[in-house]
Amino acid sequence: MNHVLRFLFFALLIRPILLVICGLNVRHRERLKCDGPALVVANHNSHLDALALICLFPLSRLSKLRPVGAKDYFFRNRWLAWFSTRILGVLPLDRDRKSGRRDLLAPISDALRDNQIVFLFPEGTRGDPEELSGFKTGIAYLAKRHEEVPVLPIFFHGLGKALPRGEALLVPFFLDVFVGQPLHWSGNKADFMEQLTRQMRGLAAEGNFPAWD
Repeated sequence: MNHVLRFLFFALLIRPILLVICGLNVRHRERLKCDGPALVVANHNSHLDALALICLFPLSRLSKLRPVGAKDYFFRNRWLAWFSTRILGVLPLDRDRKSGRRDLLAPISDALRDNQIVFLFPEGTRGDPEELSGFKTGIAYLAKRHEEVPVLPIFFHGLGKALPRGEALLVPFFLDVFVGQPLHWSGNKADFMEQLTRQMRGLAAEGNFPAWD
């Protein structure tokens, strides 16, 4: 039943909103990997980010798509926990290092071993519209642990204006998505993070958009 509800939620509500009303425009769509496993990393400016990432992939892949979300946020109450995991497919990540769990990245590793496509936001939290913050190094540890898994950078432009942090009302706004080239573990954490940052900045500059007012 949950699979049906998730399919209907995205097919009848989210995809029409993002693809039609907001005009989601994807650059380099051919770089998208439709089969898992894969790590997809994107900038984080809006609650729409994970929904937009899911809409980049065919509905036939819906069961494989797992956005990572903070457990302390998405499990604040029973209803939100059910909706997050059953409808959105959120993979809860425990950010509390005092929780006693040794390997905080284990749920992501398990999902990758299960041939799933995992969405990560390495900035860690939502920032200002289309302003890149520093990336946390957890993505490098995952890349090292799963050397065979491609890391696919994606840059969003417009989501931070369509539904910015702290707002609940969607504003129709043209959304642009830039898909980068897949990366693999380079053998060195600093080198890998530099490659990821450089490619994300390159994608951000590709649209040549004027600065926000």
